[in-house]
Amino acid sequence: QVQLVESGGGSVQAGGSLRLSCTASGVTVNLTCMGWFRRGPGEEREGVGFIRKGDGRTSVLDSVRDRFTISQDNAKNTLYLEMNGLQPEDSDMYYCAAGRRCSWYSEWYDYWGQGTQVTVSA
Repeated sequence: QVQLVESGGGSVQAGGSLRLSCTASGVTVNLTCMGWFRRGPGEEREGVGFIRKGDGRTSVLDSVRDRFTISQDNAKNTLYLEMNGLQPEDSDMYYCAAGRRCSWYSEWYDYWGQGTQVTVSA
């Protein structure tokens, strides 16, 4: 089993920055990918980006690529989402996910954190 704990959410004004963290514990040796999702407008969670643990290769959603950065610290089993230039439309619940393959689709991830709220005011 793997446990994921997010932190770093909060309330900021437009243009501000936040860094989300997600620390994994438990049996993490089989995890090959960690990612960030947000609740999004529809029924499916929207993929924000992910990182392949082995080589650190990242993919980030086109609409936020110039403002959001995903990184990892393997020694700490921690995933980060650096968010700059935040806008009100970025307000959402953000979730950390981990699994055996990288995908934009939430169903490919086996483990999820509890979520951390990001609120951006105009």
